Amino acid sequence: MFTKRQLLATIAVSAAITGSAPAAHAADQTIRIGWLRGPNDITLAKSRGTLEKALADKGIKVEWAGPFPAAAPAFEALNAGAIDITAGSSTSAIAALSAKIPLVVFAYQKMAPGSEGIVVKKDSGINSLKELAGKKVAVNRGGTGEYLLMQGLATNGVDPKSVERVYLSPSDSGPSFSQGHVDAWATWDPFLTIAEKAYDGKVLADGAAIKSDNAVVLVASKDFAKSKADQLQLVFDVIKSENAWAVANKAEAGAVWAKEMNVPADLAAKIGANNAVPTTAVTEVDVKQIGAVAEWYAKSGIIPALPDVAAGVVSLK
Repeated sequence: MFTKRQLLATIAVSAAITGSAPAAHAADQTIRIGWLRGPNDITLAKSRGTLEKALADKGIKVEWAGPFPAAAPAFEALNAGAIDITAGSSTSAIAALSAKIPLVVFAYQKMAPGSEGIVVKKDSGINSLKELAGKKVAVNRGGTGEYLLMQGLATNGVDPKSVERVYLSPSDSGPSFSQGHVDAWATWDPFLTIAEKAYDGKVLADGAAIKSDNAVVLVASKDFAKSKADQLQLVFDVIKSENAWAVANKAEAGAVWAKEMNVPADLAAKIGANNAVPTTAVTEVDVKQIGAVAEWYAKSGIIPALPDVAAGVVSLK
């Protein structure tokens, strides 16, 4: 079960990484953006300096907070009023909405199949999802990892009670997997690529085999989206431009992400190919997709209550 209390607990982790939150500016012309060490459009814009430049031309300053280790602590920072905008997965956004975090999704990027999956060691002897019965699998609670595992088991008719979910942060899951403390790891890029290249892993099932409906989403605090809708649109305009560049230059985007994530440069090409996919405003189809996952989450007991997904979305141009 993913609760607001558990989200609150993760803020200690982000505090250790981010240090003190930047002092609030008196002017309304400052946008505070939380970034994650992940292959998303915000990380790209930060690294390339395009957001600061575009907004400076409008008299708006950008303050960066992070890097956050995962979406949950970033969402809690947003809930605490420390940041205005950040990124995460649609699954983590669902969990946050269920926990009454006042955020809205303003951009949607369907994950490519190769950017997420369940990985095992090559010498594990595990060759199908059905063979995870009786095994331990590392997942992040309420986020993409738990969703991938549960969805994969459901797709293959495996009783979820027969598989032990080991709840770990992404940073703790890698060592646990590499040292054999868990039998499998349900994760996403860059961790999936790292598991393959550095931990002698093989992908047991990717997003397509799992039938994942997960996505990367960009979110803003509900208050920011309401009071500074024009600034949110300006940010989104830059994000769309950065995303278009990434889609047209996958290898170069992968190199930027690899540098920002402090992963070996030889992983860049695959990370770029997996993650440079189109980002759009949130459509009615996307809302239905997120809603369907939310219903599944609630039914599966991953979240305590079904959130109002439609109320957690804002439509931009």
